[in-house]
Amino acid sequence: MGGASSSNRVGETSHCFENQTVESSNSSFFTEEELNKLKSDYETGGVEKVKTVLQQKVTELDKTELNVAVTGETGAGKSSFINAMRGLQPNDEGAAKVDSIETTMEPTGYKHPNLPNVWFWDLPGIGTKKFPANKYLKEMKFKKYDFFIIISHCRFTENDTKLAKEIKSLGKNLYFVRSKIDNDLNPKRWGGGIFNEVEEMMKIRKDCVSKLQEAGIQTPSVFLISNFDLNQYDFSLLNKALEGCLPRIKKSVYILALPNLNSDIVEKKRKELKKRVWMLATLSGVIGAVPLPGVSLAGDIGILIGGIVDFRQCLGLNDSELERLAKRAGKSVDDLKAVIRTPLVGEEITPDVINRLAWGVAAVTISAIELALDIIPVVGSIFGAGSSFLMTYKLLNAALNDLAENAQRVVEVAFGSKNDPNQTSVQ
Repeated sequence: MGGASSSNRVGETSHCFENQTVESSNSSFFTEEELNKLKSDYETGGVEKVKTVLQQKVTELDKTELNVAVTGETGAGKSSFINAMRGLQPNDEGAAKVDSIETTMEPTGYKHPNLPNVWFWDLPGIGTKKFPANKYLKEMKFKKYDFFIIISHCRFTENDTKLAKEIKSLGKNLYFVRSKIDNDLNPKRWGGGIFNEVEEMMKIRKDCVSKLQEAGIQTPSVFLISNFDLNQYDFSLLNKALEGCLPRIKKSVYILALPNLNSDIVEKKRKELKKRVWMLATLSGVIGAVPLPGVSLAGDIGILIGGIVDFRQCLGLNDSELERLAKRAGKSVDDLKAVIRTPLVGEEITPDVINRLAWGVAAVTISAIELALDIIPVVGSIFGAGSSFLMTYKLLNAALNDLAENAQRVVEVAFGSKNDPNQTSVQ
C-alpha cells in the first residue's frame, strides 16, 4: 500500500503516554500477560512491533465461539426461548421448531442470524423414555457449553435438580429460568380481580428458590420471564447475570448477540464496539495509507469498510435484522426505516461513502488526553494529525456513534420505550 513507511509513521507521533496509568475499559479484551507483552513490544519496537498482537486479537474477536445450552423437560419453552434470544419468530427461517411434544432427539444447534460463531443448543428434555436421567447426564457432552439454562414452565423437578448437580460438578455456571410467567400473572386466572404483580412474582420466585434449596441446590439463581415479551419481568436481570459469568471476549460476543430490545442494550453494544475502534485504527496506522480522492486522508479502506459493515450488522441495522425487528414489534419496516438518518444504512459501504463520511468528520479534533483515556495506555503513542491511525480512528468512531444513534431511534419506534423497564429484583 502507499504512504509513508511504518518507521516514519511512528516518528510522526506528537504525544506519548508511555507512563500513563489510566485504566482503559478496552483492556477487558486483554489478559494481564498480554498487556505486559504489548508494553514490552512497544517499548522495543514501537507500534510496528505490536501489529501482530493486535491482528491476532482482532481475529480472536471474530472467531471466538459462544455455546449456550438450553435444557429442561418437554414443553418447558426451550425452543421459544432460543428463538427469542436470537430475535426470531417461530415461522422465521432458521427458527427452532416449537411444539408441545418433544421434538428434539439429540442436541440441536441454532446459529445466531448475525454472528455465526454464537450457537444456542436445544438439548433433549431430560427424563424422557429415550433420555432417562442417568443416560442423559453421560451423553450430552456438557463440557463444550459455556453455561447452561434450565427452563421450567411450572415447578423445577427432580430431574432438573439432578441435572443441575451434574452441571455444578463440572464447574459450569447454570441458571434456572421459570418461563411463561405471563400466564401466571394473567388477570383472567385471577377471575378478573386485582392483584399485586410484583408481590406475586416474589412469591413465585421464593417458592422456586426454596424448593431447589430443599433439593440440595445452594444459592440457585432463578429468573421469571416471558418468551413473548423480553422487555418485561426478569429478562434484564438474567442478561446481567449471564454477562457476569463470561470471560472477557465471550462477554463481548454475548452482548453483541442480544436482540435489540431497548436503548440500554443498544448502548451496551456501542460500548463493546468502541473497544475495537482503537485496535482497527492502530492496524491501519501500521499497515499503510490509502489516500481518498478529494480528501487529505490516510487510512486503510478495507479496515474502514469492514469495521462499518460489522458495526451496522451488530447494531441490527442491516435489512434482514430490520425486517425481523419489525415483525417482532408488530410494526412495518417502513416505520422503522423512516427514523434512520444516515447514509451508512441502506446502501453498500464503498470508498465513495467513506469519502463523504470523511468530509463530515474532517474538522473533528480529538485531544491527546481524550485518546489516552480511550486507548490502552501501553500502546503509548498518538499519531500526527495526518496519520492513517488518527483519521481511521476518527472515521470509525464517528460512524459507530452515528449508527448507534440511529439504532436507538429504531428501537424507540419499535417498542415505544427508550430505556430498559424497571425489573423486580432477584431475592
